[in-house]
Amino acid sequence: MISTENLLFAWIALALITFLYLLRKNAPYGRHQSPGWGPTIPNRMGWIIMEGFVLLVFWAWFWYLGLPQQPQIWLLCGLFSLHYLHRSFVFPFRLRTQGKTMPVLIMGSAMLFNLVNGSVLGWDLSRADRETLGAWNFNLGFMLFVLGFALNYAADSRLIALRKPGETGYKIPDGPLFRRISCPNLLGEIIEWGGFALMCGSLAGLSFWIWTLANLLPRALAHHRWYKQRFPEYPSERKAIFPFLL
Repeated sequence: MISTENLLFAWIALALITFLYLLRKNAPYGRHQSPGWGPTIPNRMGWIIMEGFVLLVFWAWFWYLGLPQQPQIWLLCGLFSLHYLHRSFVFPFRLRTQGKTMPVLIMGSAMLFNLVNGSVLGWDLSRADRETLGAWNFNLGFMLFVLGFALNYAADSRLIALRKPGETGYKIPDGPLFRRISCPNLLGEIIEWGGFALMCGSLAGLSFWIWTLANLLPRALAHHRWYKQRFPEYPSERKAIFPFLL
């Protein structure tokens, strides 16, 4: 019988394969959307469905196995829910994307991703106990989560503010957060889920962070290339996602 640990290692291996694929092929949504990916759905509706789905999956495990008994696990569940409540029901309505769509295939792929990761984390946290949540990693992870969430929110807010009501085009982002990198919003999410993985202190939490890197690092590199190709005056000193490095 295949152990849970081996299944998680296989899931991590798939993340690495996905990372290599996304380095060569941009995920076709947002500024990288292109024809030929099948039917589409309104952008806002797609975000609500694909991101809201993970909350149902995640909390279904607690409905099945029982609610958390420890405050640390409640905090982890709350942080996870905070992120996805924001992504599902706040972020889509802040976007100024009138008339934009995303491929149904992308929404479905995201739902499959959320099905697995929501199950992995829901199952893991429903079984966690106090001994698995060490003090140093839990406290440090919480600070990183808050820092990452704040950075992601602030950078998204700046990007949204670049468009006036009714506009749908793209501009060069500016401000302190964008001085050294093109994608501080994606860096914030990487920090956020890295902190969450530290708080979990488990292979399941680590696998979720590795998947975050597999998706967001290629996305940041693609955005950076896109900015440089579209805007000849784009600041040459900016990196994609890590200041002075990448």
